Amino acid sequence: MKVGTDGVLLGAWASIKTNPFAVLDIGAGTGILSLMLAQRSFAEIIDAIEIDDDAYEQCVENFEASPWADRLFCYHASLEEFTDEIEDKYDLIVSNPPFYSENYKSESEQRDLARFSEAMPFDHLIESVSKLLSEEGVFSVIIPFKEEATFISLASSFKLYPNKILHVKGTPTSEIKRSLMEFSFRKCDTKIETLIIEISRHIYTEDYISLTKDFYLKM
Repeated sequence: MKVGTDGVLLGAWASIKTNPFAVLDIGAGTGILSLMLAQRSFAEIIDAIEIDDDAYEQCVENFEASPWADRLFCYHASLEEFTDEIEDKYDLIVSNPPFYSENYKSESEQRDLARFSEAMPFDHLIESVSKLLSEEGVFSVIIPFKEEATFISLASSFKLYPNKILHVKGTPTSEIKRSLMEFSFRKCDTKIETLIIEISRHIYTEDYISLTKDFYLKM
């Protein structure tokens, strides 16, 4: 499966300053976030959850083929099942959740429908994170920019507060497309920054190259 820019951005940006012992990747897809965090950190436990059969199988294959196979494990379960059964807490939780919004339209009606049915309600995601995150833990997520205010409001109802936010623009003149956000149970002033991906087609900015170069063969 194609590796998306959203996953690469989050995998490179998510903070590991607290030296997390246990990491959780919610909605792992083919495992890109977990693999990037295994490469970047010394976390001894990196768990992933994936409900889709095909993605789960590919995730397991990717984990087993990686140099960090002994630290990576993927659960074939829904987030609800996992949250109910797991008593452990995680120091870092990351998620690139499948999302759907009314503005999202592709060429295929079937694809739109699939995207809608796969979408993970933000309140469900945040509630689960609030139960699974350790007291000093950090939750990092990437979502469409226009959902940012709603997400922050929902998170605050579960006592999760934004510590830092990265607004992502495709080019200097384009609108903000994505929000990468870091939450914790700690209230503090939110640090907000902006990242521009390209100056022009396939001409990447120094900031984007600096953030992601460790994860591309050619950059």
